[in-house]
Amino acid sequence: MPENTAAREKRRWLIGGTERWLMLVILVMMAGLGLTTDTFLTLSNIFDLLNTSAVNIIFAAGLLVVLISGGIDISFAVGASVVQYLTALTVMYLGGGNWALGFLAAGCFGFLLGAFNAALIYHFRIVSIVVTIATFNLFFGALMFCTGGVSLYDLPDWLSDRIVLLHLDTANGSAELTLPVAVMAMCVFLTWLLLRRTTSGRQLYAMGDNPEAARRVGINIGAMHYLAFGWLGLMAGIAGLMQAHYAQEVVPNALYGRELDVLAAVVLGGARLGGGKGTLLGAILGIFLVAITENGLNLLGISPYAFKMIIGAIILIAITLSSDGVNRLIGSWRGPKTRRAAA
Repeated sequence: MPENTAAREKRRWLIGGTERWLMLVILVMMAGLGLTTDTFLTLSNIFDLLNTSAVNIIFAAGLLVVLISGGIDISFAVGASVVQYLTALTVMYLGGGNWALGFLAAGCFGFLLGAFNAALIYHFRIVSIVVTIATFNLFFGALMFCTGGVSLYDLPDWLSDRIVLLHLDTANGSAELTLPVAVMAMCVFLTWLLLRRTTSGRQLYAMGDNPEAARRVGINIGAMHYLAFGWLGLMAGIAGLMQAHYAQEVVPNALYGRELDVLAAVVLGGARLGGGKGTLLGAILGIFLVAITENGLNLLGISPYAFKMIIGAIILIAITLSSDGVNRLIGSWRGPKTRRAAA
């Protein structure tokens, strides 16, 4: 028995089947796009993919924590838009501020929005998707009503000045890695520490797998709700700040609709909508697969509506595979074979 437990624990730390399949699909797609286009495998295009995917990966790190805990949130992208505006107005009111103040303000505003979701879900016993559909409309409607849809262009220099971490001159033009990539790496590392190196991370997995059993063994379910949704709010706030820095402006609807792309990518990476399962590597690979698909369709001149169809299909397949009906169907299919093998 100890050997079986040790073997399972060892397998848990290795790359799972979902991640291996995603890596294989990504490599095949990259090879195919490299053969059919002249620009996909250029260093400038690869760096652009990293720069543009950084915000989505930060979103994905936060959303993964919520999905692992058994919840779901579709309000984080418009929450990030709200945080963008609040942070920009705050630092300008305080005389311009700096990066430290910007991160602090964005993180605090984002955490508060996430905690607002958690309070409604836990204290009023409302299903998380219902709450976040409501707050999605609440946040976005309030933002558009209060701002009149007006964008902010006169940002402090520290926020609007482009920060380049790595610059390379190539035959196809310059290739640059910018600040959002470094911030993304830090957010991924902190989320990994939370999930894999803390007791709270293990409790999030336990709650997502079986909330009643987690409650019986003494896990504070309320605290876990605030941790999960607050962490997503924190990540969304930082992602919003990075989007404003990358775009060099604050546009109220710039992140509107981003939530479905990120959700599709995270569930594609192996996160279970029912909770208790998911890895950061899978979420990141899912984001890259979605980004490569979108980039490849664009380079091939295919309609962007095809990308939306793909995202919708991914979400539909993920929900279907997570349902009890599929589990019963698989069980009924495998049951006779198992009994024949045992006989």
